Amino acid sequence: MSDNTQLIIEVLTHIEKASAKILSRFNDIQDPSDFTDTAEGSIKMDAICMMLIVIGESLKNLDKITNRELLIRYPEVNWKDAKGMRDIITHHYVDINPQAVYFTCNRKIPVLHKTISKMISELE
Repeated sequence: MSDNTQLIIEVLTHIEKASAKILSRFNDIQDPSDFTDTAEGSIKMDAICMMLIVIGESLKNLDKITNRELLIRYPEVNWKDAKGMRDIITHHYVDINPQAVYFTCNRKIPVLHKTISKMISELE
């Protein structure tokens, strides 16, 4: 891995902030239909999807910066799927399934957020 520690921490911090925004916006969502039944829910889903794009793009950049040597050290997150979510949202937004977004926010983002925070702590 290259000696770009400060840049790596900066990218990880962007991911940490994006995942924190997702967790905050998802806080009142109890069911996938909460994304579709109201205008407010739809706005939340749009905002969450934008942060999922930020996370996916940042992870791809992180792989470039670290020559793919950092993320593999943290197998608790499925990094391929996290990066792939960005591609799905970006290229197939009209087909986004609220259940998939709900599942990601409920099950995957808390683990990702915790892992990213751990990574930052270990690099500082």
